[in-house]
Amino acid sequence: MTAVEKVEEQLARLRIARRSAGEEPAYLLDMDLSRAAQAGDGRSVAVSCSNQSIRVYDRETLRLLREFSSHPAALTGVRFAHTCDSAVFSACSDGTVKCWDVRLATQKPVQVFSGYPSNVFISFDIGCSDLIVCAGTEKVEEDTFLVFWDARGITDCASSAKEPLGVYSESHNDDITKICFHPIEPNLVVSGSTDGLVNVFDINKDNEDDALISTCNSDSSVSFIGWSGKDYKQVYCLTHDEGFSWWDMAQLDTDEPITLLRVLDVRESVCAENHSLHYLVGGLYHEKAEKLFLIGGTSTGNIHLISCGTDGLSLVGTLCGGHSATVRSFCWNLADESLLTGGEDAQLLLWKPGAVERSLTKKASLKIASSVQKRVRVHNSSLKSRKK
Repeated sequence: MTAVEKVEEQLARLRIARRSAGEEPAYLLDMDLSRAAQAGDGRSVAVSCSNQSIRVYDRETLRLLREFSSHPAALTGVRFAHTCDSAVFSACSDGTVKCWDVRLATQKPVQVFSGYPSNVFISFDIGCSDLIVCAGTEKVEEDTFLVFWDARGITDCASSAKEPLGVYSESHNDDITKICFHPIEPNLVVSGSTDGLVNVFDINKDNEDDALISTCNSDSSVSFIGWSGKDYKQVYCLTHDEGFSWWDMAQLDTDEPITLLRVLDVRESVCAENHSLHYLVGGLYHEKAEKLFLIGGTSTGNIHLISCGTDGLSLVGTLCGGHSATVRSFCWNLADESLLTGGEDAQLLLWKPGAVERSLTKKASLKIASSVQKRVRVHNSSLKSRKK
């Protein structure tokens, strides 16, 4: 059995191991594992919720450890620091990124990264070395920005607000919906926008024009971006109309095409028996198998696991009986091949290969009045011509 076949078998064997207890009902919009948890010896998963709170759970028991609820506006993501397991970051549409210490029972962040007065942040990420924080803005009038801060000193509990190092303002012409730093190269970051463009930057360069390594066009509003492949030299994106694009940055300086695969509508190319595919949630690159997978689902809570190859997409398996509404977030843990999922039914679920849940009754669907409205603009097809 090959490594890919083994991983696909493990994915197909995922079963519910545990559910979170009933906190205040809210959509679970984004989540991240602490790096120690990814190594198998840590305990924390952070979740951003539609009630403007950040919840931190024990990764194994799903017991609520901490909740930070002093956010004045909608949250747009949550990330653990890479070098400090107690530091978790959240971005807010009020134009701030905050850093919280999960060891402290306080509603006051240890660090606030302030944007410019007009900034409305709808995406963010922190570099793999924890040196730089970057947030993407909604378009205001004619302006849209990637805003950067120096993140050093977050463990010193210096609570004074940090001002931006600078911005990129020329490479996108609409809302910047996703930002993703390279997993091992701290100077590389990719951004995606409702303008359809996926831009790769080397932030070590002196200016934005020199920093822009590549612009790829997804031809639709970008909903998710990530890195994949050996040494993470590939970039992929999902779109709000459920499209998939996959590019090889290693081919930029060659005559070979950089596009590995383009699927206009994944819903039409992946047919699940008795279970249609309604939406895509995101992607995950499995290092051991050197394989890219996509996570999708149905409005009734079923989760589809999809394998990606240059010859197309194929369904690996479907996880049923867990969620009762749309799944909005997930985290894959390579250490024990487990999967965490969160949805609009307010449930946080832990899936493990071959697990047996004590209570097999599926929770009834919870109708939750979410404070977050998904903003998806009609894609503007008249895009600027950019580099390959």
